[in-house]
Amino acid sequence: MSAASCLLSEDQSLCSICLNVFTDPVSTPCGHNFCNICISQHWDISERCQCPVCKKAFEVRPELHINTFISEMVSQFRHETQQKVSSSSSEQQAAKPGEVPCDICTGTKLKALKSCLVCLASYCQTHLEPHLTASRLKRHQLIDPEENLEGRMCMKHDKPLELFCKNDQTCVCMLCCVFDHKTHAFVPLREEYEGKKAELGETEAEIEQMIQKRRLKIQEIKESEKRSKDAADREKAEGVQVFTALKESVDRRLNELIKEIEDKQETTEKQAEGFITDLEQEISELMKRSSEVEQLSRSKDHLHLLQGFSSLKAAPTTKDWTEVSIHPPSYEGTVVRAVGRLKETLSKDMKKLFEAELKRVQQYAVDMTLDPDTAHPYLILSDDGKQVHCGGEENDLPDNPERFSVERLVLGKQSFSSGRLYFEVQVKEKPDWVLGVVRESVNRKEVITLSPANGLWTVGAYENICGALEDPTVPLSLQRGSEKVGVFVDYEEGLVSFYDVDDVDVIYSFTGWSFTEKLYPLFCPNVNVDNDDENSCGKKIKPLIICPVNQSV
Repeated sequence: MSAASCLLSEDQSLCSICLNVFTDPVSTPCGHNFCNICISQHWDISERCQCPVCKKAFEVRPELHINTFISEMVSQFRHETQQKVSSSSSEQQAAKPGEVPCDICTGTKLKALKSCLVCLASYCQTHLEPHLTASRLKRHQLIDPEENLEGRMCMKHDKPLELFCKNDQTCVCMLCCVFDHKTHAFVPLREEYEGKKAELGETEAEIEQMIQKRRLKIQEIKESEKRSKDAADREKAEGVQVFTALKESVDRRLNELIKEIEDKQETTEKQAEGFITDLEQEISELMKRSSEVEQLSRSKDHLHLLQGFSSLKAAPTTKDWTEVSIHPPSYEGTVVRAVGRLKETLSKDMKKLFEAELKRVQQYAVDMTLDPDTAHPYLILSDDGKQVHCGGEENDLPDNPERFSVERLVLGKQSFSSGRLYFEVQVKEKPDWVLGVVRESVNRKEVITLSPANGLWTVGAYENICGALEDPTVPLSLQRGSEKVGVFVDYEEGLVSFYDVDDVDVIYSFTGWSFTEKLYPLFCPNVNVDNDDENSCGKKIKPLIICPVNQSV
């Protein structure tokens, strides 16, 4: 029987109807073999009684009997297959959670190697053998293990999804092409797969590039964060140093004040102690004389009293204390003088601090020039774009959108929307002027109220009175001898600061603003000029001059 079973190949052991190993095999008169139940059900539902393989028709339905020879060979084949399965099971791995199990295995489910789109089943290595050797099963489409095989079948026609509809961008079966999408364009799934795979490759490359850019941005942010931390640490260290020095100055002046007061008090105490010592000594002597007088006055001896009277009657040697007094020292002005000395010390320290601050902001100096396309027609600019003053006549200039038509202003060419910027302007011998920055969208054709609410952050002077042009104006103290004003802007911090370069001091700072558009430097060489007064608005008026920054301050 073993030799006979070898003659039965795996292909010959399969029923051509169910495509599985024979169960109760029977033979038809034409010599073909089928499972008893398969051929019986086939003839039950068929209009004609014929062989499913050779199509031979039978007028009378044949009586079928079990083919014992094939049955025994199939039994032997099943036994050998079961042994192979048992042997293979020991080598293969059981399906783990998340892995696709074999649908044929009984007991322990082994890990599936392939899934069949025709059988809608998944097979381990052993149960996959028929699909690799049997000629009819070789035509089935095998794929990598798939748990949801039903999802690969057309829900309407129960056929494999083998085509891709270009019009509807969906996967369809062969019958869909005939009935539901007959006017549409189709391509095989593999062709569309290759195209989409190429697109995914490009998308993956783009995503990878985006990831790399973001990683670089993360690195950039980390480096910026580190620089910020380093700057914060330096600033804290400098702040601790400065305030420690200030505290030491205050403590030193306080100790000097206390010592001065205590020295005066100590002198007064020593003087009082000297007077008290002398007075106590005189009191002691007077008490002694008083005791002697009392004893003599009680004497009954006439001769003794008369003999001692003359010596006791004479007054003892004492000091005249009538005009003697203690005058408390005067402390008026002591504290004021001490505070004055402290102020002088702090002023020197503050000047050193402002010098360091000015040096820091001067590092952001830019080569600023004036933009003639923005200048009011009454303003006259130098050829190098570094000076501006107010002329006596209106220049014939085109009224372009950038030009100020009402306010006598001019902007710098250099705009900025990030980072830091610094420039210096000479205001020497000018009684009135305005400097600062303005946002790009400011109205240049109407009267402008200079204030941050309208997009202008400026300080100015009028008749030598300086002020920050807020709403209302904030009076400022700018030294009359000041020649240069420095303007510093930190876009991200929303900060605009003005410096007295000559006196090394901060004039004013606008803080806490949020800039959202480009900023331009702004210059006004004269405020409220009278057009008919040549002394007020003519070539004699000193210009505003953009100066090179000297960082050796």
